[in-house]
Amino acid sequence: MAPTIFFILIALFIIPANAHLQQSNEDGFISMVISEKGLNFAKDLLIKQAISSLTPLQLPIIEKSVKIPFIGSVHMALSNITIYQVNVSSSSVNLNDTGISIVASGATANLSMNWYYSYTSWVFVPIEISDKGKASIQVEGMEMGLTLGLENQGGTLKLALMECGCIVKDLSIILDGGASWFYQGLVNAFEGQIRAAVESSIGKKIQEGILKLDSLLQTFPKEIPVDDIASLNVSFVSQPLLDDSSIGFEIDGLFTATDKEIVPNYYHKNSQPSVASDGPSKMLEISLDEAVFNSASIVYFNAESLRWIVKKVPDQSLLNTAGWRFIVPQLYRKYPNDDMQLNVSLSTPPVIRISSHKIDATIYSDMIIEVLDANEIIPVACISVMVSASGSAEISRNNLGGSVDLDDFTLALKWSKIGNFHMYLIQSVMWTFIKTVALPYANSHLRKGFPLPIVRGFTLQNADLLYTDSRIMICSDVAFTGSLPF
Repeated sequence: MAPTIFFILIALFIIPANAHLQQSNEDGFISMVISEKGLNFAKDLLIKQAISSLTPLQLPIIEKSVKIPFIGSVHMALSNITIYQVNVSSSSVNLNDTGISIVASGATANLSMNWYYSYTSWVFVPIEISDKGKASIQVEGMEMGLTLGLENQGGTLKLALMECGCIVKDLSIILDGGASWFYQGLVNAFEGQIRAAVESSIGKKIQEGILKLDSLLQTFPKEIPVDDIASLNVSFVSQPLLDDSSIGFEIDGLFTATDKEIVPNYYHKNSQPSVASDGPSKMLEISLDEAVFNSASIVYFNAESLRWIVKKVPDQSLLNTAGWRFIVPQLYRKYPNDDMQLNVSLSTPPVIRISSHKIDATIYSDMIIEVLDANEIIPVACISVMVSASGSAEISRNNLGGSVDLDDFTLALKWSKIGNFHMYLIQSVMWTFIKTVALPYANSHLRKGFPLPIVRGFTLQNADLLYTDSRIMICSDVAFTGSLPF
């Protein structure tokens, strides 16, 4: 019981994984490690969940005819045998090269049942004598264990039950009613069968749970939709790495266009050693390579979603030619007091670089100044803008978001229909526009973030963020906030 449900949590703690000691040559750009603390959290939580899922458990009817001294042949039957309470005093999990072994020991179980017997007594004529009642059974020293083998099949988990067993060391039966001779007869007749029925039924329940889990894992998606443009590829690309106290996983982790099939990636992963969080260990470590964020840039750029028509700004005079009459006089002379709008589009996908202390972004864009003259939109000039920005990441529940701030920018006149004008003349206007309009707009979207591969029902808690060369590291505990999906 407890072992079955325990491993369900390990498998569902993150999006479907694969356990084996072999490693693929294919790169995964999101790495995840469940630590010993995380495994213990899984064990403690799932034992509690498992007890409720195991009970009540109905055992099959047991019948037998036995010979009782001075009584003769007695037909006995036990029915409605029900395990209604289970307690586990200790449990453990061992990771090795053959799979994952889980043992729950020192368990007790309480059972209830109905008993019945009948026999024929000869005095002068045959008389059938029968009786019935209830009984309780206390099972002591029960041990349950299983070994699981896991195989990655096309990015999802194939789960195999290699070994499974349940052993009952001792049980005691308390009858409610019945003759004194019947008690010893029942114990002698049925103790072994009751023991075998408990062991068999719990073992069968474990096997059923593993089959259900395997079927469930096959239905898990290989990508998580972010919006109507992009999805996050969460298929696993290699077999998990097991050591004595943790399990590690490699996930593809790249963004793909929602309307396209997942195709092989051509990114190169920057291999770096794992960096642990300062302070007490956390349950879960997630590492995201900068290729994850650059793949998002490419997807949104190719979808032509990195475009923006600016019609409202905090200082609305900046969107009227009168506000430019001392900066670009020829614009005002040709289109006096006309409203304007700014047509901003990125010319290349933004490039994100992660260093040991910060996140840097380089953004190239074209800003076309458009005059609204007599219901006509007239492009008058195009300015190339290169922005250097620094950013920071932040966790909001199970989403990774962030924000950026301006470091520097450069301007270049790409073309103009109103003659040449010097970029230094509009430097202050552009600084105001970037700080008060462009960055707040970008940050409103960045703070929403994208979902990390954490299964429904679990939430990151007390997360720490670290930056290493080319990667963001998330070290977090996990809280259980819902019901498990099984």
